Amino acid sequence: MTFFSTIKRFAAGSLGALLLSGTAMASEALVDANWLQDNLSNPKVRIFEVSVDTGVYERGHIPGAAHLNWHTDLVDPEKRDIASREAFEKVLRDAGVDKDTTIVLYGDNNNWFAAWGAWIFEVYGLGDQVKLLDGGRKLWEAKGLPLDTAAVDHEDSTLELAERDNAVRARFVDVVAVAEGKHDVKLVDIRSADEYSGKIFAPEGVKELSVRAGHIPNAVNVPWGTIVNEDGTFKSADEIKAIYAGKGIDGTAPVITYCRIGERSSHTWFALKKILGYDVRNYDGSWTEYGNAVGVPVTNLAGTVWTGK
Repeated sequence: MTFFSTIKRFAAGSLGALLLSGTAMASEALVDANWLQDNLSNPKVRIFEVSVDTGVYERGHIPGAAHLNWHTDLVDPEKRDIASREAFEKVLRDAGVDKDTTIVLYGDNNNWFAAWGAWIFEVYGLGDQVKLLDGGRKLWEAKGLPLDTAAVDHEDSTLELAERDNAVRARFVDVVAVAEGKHDVKLVDIRSADEYSGKIFAPEGVKELSVRAGHIPNAVNVPWGTIVNEDGTFKSADEIKAIYAGKGIDGTAPVITYCRIGERSSHTWFALKKILGYDVRNYDGSWTEYGNAVGVPVTNLAGTVWTGK
């Protein structure tokens, strides 16, 4: 059954309650720093850092956290794709993750790549076990909470991952169909207004990877930062819902999120899927794929032309 033919899923944003140490219940898609402090030594909890700056982990990480290097652990080393089931399974077994483990992810840059990691866990059927540390590394450090440089070593598990669930992943053909008006699906471009309009190809200081500027036709622009607070935490569910309702996205139609390479859009995917419970897929090909494709429709409000420089 395809994404477009499914009945819209209105799964609750909260997950099945899991009683852990202290008085906290890890029943939501997010956990706060206090909850994590109370559960640093909990054998049923595994913490992973997924940061854009992969070197920051070595300089100090949350005690007990393992490192998920997005360059090597979350991607296929040869083709542009997420890690294979076998490779990802080995990483998680080495970290002692099992079918009843609560998995907490955090990272720098307001959890951009941590959310991308959460999406990959979702693809492999572990989404209900995953929580994001609200505010990520930014808030943890701002609170002056402890960091550690000690190596982490857990007894290997025998975890077996499911095959990929493609219901949470959008492909090129899916977004082309939406751009051409063939499906009642909402496209959300979470990049900056300048990227969306075509004024720039990529954020400042980031390598240009596409030969066309602009956005996918029929996409609305809700920059990812619109839904976060100054300290890096997500705004409340009611606030996020109102922001998206103002753009015509209220959960009554399926949604596809995209950005430049799929990581910032995972942050928005997490908010819409896990916090609001909307029916959402992430397009990890994103503008890097779409903006390099031949013959597809593009909306370029700024009229910027690629010069190859």
